[in-house]
Formats: sequence, C-alpha cells, structure tokens
Amino acid sequence: MLVTVSVVVYTHNLALGVFAGVLLAALFFANKIGRYMLIKPLPTENDSVLAYGVIGQVFFASSDDFINSFTYDNPAVKQVSIDLTHAHFWDVTGIAALDKVVLKYRKAGVEVEVFGLNEASQTLVDKFGVHDKSEDVDIVFNH
Repeated sequence: MLVTVSVVVYTHNLALGVFAGVLLAALFFANKIGRYMLIKPLPTENDSVLAYGVIGQVFFASSDDFINSFTYDNPAVKQVSIDLTHAHFWDVTGIAALDKVVLKYRKAGVEVEVFGLNEASQTLVDKFGVHDKSEDVDIVFNH
C-alpha cells in the first residue's frame, strides 16, 4: 500500500501506482507460495531404489529447490521413482526443473519413473517437457 501511494504521489498517475502495488504483491505472493513445497524420501525395500514424494507447487520460484532436493551421487542407486500425486507444475520453468532432474539421473544410468501428474501438469509436460520424448532426450544428451 505504501508503494502504491508513493508512486501515485510521485507520478500523479493512479494507474502506475496500482500497477506497482499489484506487481509487488504478486512478487511477495510468489515468494510465499514457493516455500510451500516439500520433497521427502519415501521408504523402499531395496537400497538400489530411491523413491521421492513431491508435495506442493513447482514453478519459477521453487524450481531451484526442486532440483536441489534430490540425491544424485549415490552409485548404488539403479532406479528412482518420483511421485507427483500431490504436486502441481505451473509453468515452463517447473517443467524444465523436472526434465533436469530426470535427465540428470538418466545420464548417470539410473532408470526414472515419474507418476501421479495431474491433468494440467501433464498437459504442460506433453507440450514443453523433453524427458518423456526419446528423440528430444537424444538431442539433449548429444550436447
């Protein structure tokens, strides 16, 4: 509110003041909602299998946390399972983060299973993702 009033007083333009206030509120909201993502390891019967459950919103503000929440350096792991039943991907940055996780594991020779995407998230993955398209994955690995 202070930003809105300050901009209006300084510029004498209500539209600019409202725009500044809405922009600032959107940034604060994105920061707040970006913190509500949890990736927890799930129990497995075998040491060569890792399972993760993802809960929350994955988008530009939480994509780095998403990528950094996985363990990539265990040579004994042969299979990774990622449960996205309680997660929602909002934008291309979130989809790119999922691609990065999956491709990083695959590059290390680990089989990755991704399941539980809701319909909206699946639509984004179908349109922008590369981890589920074999011809695009080959292009990425050749770079």
